[in-house]
Amino acid sequence: MAVKNIAIFEKEFDVSYEIVNPSKKQDIVFLHGWGSNKQIMKNAFENCLEDFRHIYIDMPGFGNTSNSYILHTKDYALVVEKLLYALNSNPVVIAGHSYGGKVATLLNPKNLVLLSSAGIVEDKPFNIKVKIFFAKLFNKLGFSKLTKAFRSKDVESMSENMYETFKNVVNEDFTKQFSRFENNALIFWGEDDKATSLESGKKIAKLIKKSKFKSYKEEHYFFCKYAEDIAKEIKNGIL
Repeated sequence: MAVKNIAIFEKEFDVSYEIVNPSKKQDIVFLHGWGSNKQIMKNAFENCLEDFRHIYIDMPGFGNTSNSYILHTKDYALVVEKLLYALNSNPVVIAGHSYGGKVATLLNPKNLVLLSSAGIVEDKPFNIKVKIFFAKLFNKLGFSKLTKAFRSKDVESMSENMYETFKNVVNEDFTKQFSRFENNALIFWGEDDKATSLESGKKIAKLIKKSKFKSYKEEHYFFCKYAEDIAKEIKNGIL
């Protein structure tokens, strides 16, 4: 594991990253999802794609990269872009899981790999809509402390700045970003995914003109089980 100091817009980040196969000439970058870290990506893919130099990154606020700012997805993309520049990396492939898929798309790589990517806004269950309504109402009435009672379990442990960041990015509609992506894209999905539905994956595949779609009988972290098959598809599908 290594750390590189990255600065964007007067914000500084000590970004934790790890390189596998350091002597290889072609780079593939792996970006984790929200609430995850580089280790889950490394565990899945480090023994695959042996002809590539792998770069695994902890994005700000996750793993070993801390964050004390309120960020947007474009900020995450700038951090990764500056890190890759500092590492003298011009990656052939950038792969992103879930939230990392949105960041990867903004980086506009020659070959994009999306693993159950976020970015398609899906209709929320009625009980979630009710929670959101009352949270917004209490905020308007000046009872912001009461809104914590409406937070889901997956955000209860977040710092306030990461919670505000989460609110900035969770409902982003990336329809335009996907439709504008003109390079090669390989899209992989879990058929039983409850976080980002299979229908979202199929929609992204339609939006990206030069894309190939493949699904697996698994859930959101399907790539942990099917990494070898995904790696073969990447080798066969890159430009």
